[in-house]
Amino acid sequence: MLAYQLAWSIALPLLRRNQRLQIGLSQRTLQEEPAAADLWIQAASVGESFLAWEIIRQLQPPGPLRVLLTTYTSQGLEILNKIRSEALEQGRHLTIHTAYFPFDQPALMTRAVAAVRPRLMLLLESELWPGLLHSCRQQGVKVMVANGRMTARSLARYRSWPAFWRYLRPQTILAISSDDAARFATLFGQERVATVANIKFDRISRQEGLRAGDNPLAPLVPADCKLIVLGSIRKEEEADIIKLICHLRDRNKQLSIALFPRHMHRLNKWARLLTDHGCSWQLRSHLTEPIADGSLILWDVMGEMLAGYELAAAAFVGGSLAPVGGQNFLEPLICGLRPVIGPYWDDFSWVGQDIIDQQLVLVAANWQQAAELLLTNADRPLSRRQIRQAALAYMQSRRGGTAKTCAIINALLLTADKQ
Repeated sequence: MLAYQLAWSIALPLLRRNQRLQIGLSQRTLQEEPAAADLWIQAASVGESFLAWEIIRQLQPPGPLRVLLTTYTSQGLEILNKIRSEALEQGRHLTIHTAYFPFDQPALMTRAVAAVRPRLMLLLESELWPGLLHSCRQQGVKVMVANGRMTARSLARYRSWPAFWRYLRPQTILAISSDDAARFATLFGQERVATVANIKFDRISRQEGLRAGDNPLAPLVPADCKLIVLGSIRKEEEADIIKLICHLRDRNKQLSIALFPRHMHRLNKWARLLTDHGCSWQLRSHLTEPIADGSLILWDVMGEMLAGYELAAAAFVGGSLAPVGGQNFLEPLICGLRPVIGPYWDDFSWVGQDIIDQQLVLVAANWQQAAELLLTNADRPLSRRQIRQAALAYMQSRRGGTAKTCAIINALLLTADKQ
């Protein structure tokens, strides 16, 4: 821990200069201390923040409960603030505060845990920060990992120092698959690990499709527009995606394309890339009239991808043409589309191979095959209603993870009260 403290002491001056980290820097460095809470939930970014939302919606504590929700990103914080507003509107016995997650320097984290004084620290998915875990152990705070994921690569890294991680191990780990549970058990011990259905099945199977009149993008996308959505595109696959875009435009100049980068800070890079390849394009924020056939829209507005899927003729979900784990391909399914993905979707293996075998999701070996599948889907679309029903049936049989997670949270909170 002394070595870790030293490493952070060297890194902090550099992190303070990072433009993206300037937002919320006073909270990240504890110039502004977090509020006291009984339950502290850490959600790394957007995906984990939606998991926190599902937990808060189903959490029924026996009495008033103070909750602190933290995240790293501004997009995540926007979602956490919506959770707080919803709980306030519903008049529930929850007092919710939101903040940016502090830097994991042990000295900072010791102060943060002392300020919050939580009875339970809830980490979502794969949030194993040594400074936080050490501070919780020192101050007697129970730690729980929910919706836990651990790749084989991560396990190999952790096992380079197994005694250190065994010392820091959480009290309870709820893994999303038997493979993830086995990896956690190898590191922390079988007695602390259980397998629970992924919370995302609960969230996504509840989602309703947007009616045309309710879709904020309906005025911009004509009913006869053949729109292809390229969603959650990652930096590592940009070279392949620009080839895919050029191929689609060469094959069918009437197709319109909506490009959603996974991270907004890649917008300028995409603007240069499209221009360099001779592609005329528009920013979503500049649209005031319905798009013309053959338009290429670079999406610079947050929170509209699901609405885009609802109006699309076909969709590709990124993070899958490069070995970065994949992105959420269940959302276009709920909208009645059979998404096309690349060969890399390890982070979503919990969904199950059955969804591929049923051809609800189409896996392409490379960008060329992905382009051909998109063209086929756009030209010969299947019934959206039937696809949506099949997808919901698949996911509903796998629901229940949130309820079990909330029951364990309440039990741990009661146990902490008695100590």
